[in-house]
Amino acid sequence: MRILLVDDEVELTDPLSLVLQREGYQVDVAHTGQEGSTLAQQGGYELLILDWMLPYQSGLDICRHIRQRGDRTPVLFLTAKDTVNDRVEGLDAGADDYIVKPFELRELLARVRALLRRPPTLEPSSASVRLSVADLMLDIENQLAFRGDRTLDLSEKETQLLAYFMRHPNQLLSHDQIYQQVWCDGEKPSSNALAAQIRLLRRKVDPPQTTALIHTVYGKGYRFGPSSEPFGSS
Repeated sequence: MRILLVDDEVELTDPLSLVLQREGYQVDVAHTGQEGSTLAQQGGYELLILDWMLPYQSGLDICRHIRQRGDRTPVLFLTAKDTVNDRVEGLDAGADDYIVKPFELRELLARVRALLRRPPTLEPSSASVRLSVADLMLDIENQLAFRGDRTLDLSEKETQLLAYFMRHPNQLLSHDQIYQQVWCDGEKPSSNALAAQIRLLRRKVDPPQTTALIHTVYGKGYRFGPSSEPFGSS
């Protein structure tokens, strides 16, 4: 089972991630809210453990954002904020549990096990999920995107391509990765066909006078996001 641990205290995340790994979990660690938000949006986790106060973006904001996207991954807040109002605010934001620092390791592990034992929440099909990056929102089911006050009609292939980009913001996606995820076996297009598909998508998503979201990494592939550089690179 995969767990995402987001906390800016390295002296806590290092030993805690080791303990969780010894318990049999696969653990990814982030030390800023921005990095944690990016990883959380990529999905694939059975549990998120979030500190409340983080650089750049709070754990509360991360929790609210994934809930707005329809992501029901269990969230455990790990924080020094211990008032009743704090707990209520965290739970109202969509958290499933709350543990206050300093904490007993046995209690934390018991809460992790309890959250992971919960039956999964029934989700709408992936086709009905709405994705958002920067000021762009994608409605996969209806093959529509929204940027600012504009509505963008998309073809099926444009929708699949944009959904793949938006699920992996600020990551370098190679040509082969895109082929494998967007085109069926035996349907692999030529590099020219992929470039042509990207051009069509760019005309809709990145018109003049807007911040570019689709970036070409020459000779390697593409990166999607408001910056051509990955978060935390500078």
